[in-house]
Amino acid sequence: MTKKEMYAEIRKLVADNEELVNFIDHEVELLNRKSGGSRKPTKTQLENDGFKADILATLAEVDAPVTIKGLCEACSSIANLSNQRITHMLTDLRKDGKVARTYVKKVAYFALGSEEEEKEE
Repeated sequence: MTKKEMYAEIRKLVADNEELVNFIDHEVELLNRKSGGSRKPTKTQLENDGFKADILATLAEVDAPVTIKGLCEACSSIANLSNQRITHMLTDLRKDGKVARTYVKKVAYFALGSEEEEKEE
């Protein structure tokens, strides 16, 4: 049971107490604000969208599976970014089905495509 559902049940039980009803309504309003979801993307998220386009273009040019280090060498716009940030962007692209990841001897390689994740020994 969610907090909103719980507050609704409690509200039914204390319907005759105006002070408690006002408190419950206020708490539900706070929960609604907290889960608004109409937030704008941050500056970094907007930057990452541009970098993702560069990554996809580079993967199309390379046309072979490449490591993050190889991707940085091939794409000058992301060369100064951290491996963690690039990994995050590649993970987003994988979730969107634009990039596939494969492992060869425990090393991750990325390429264009939406193939299922493969693990090779």
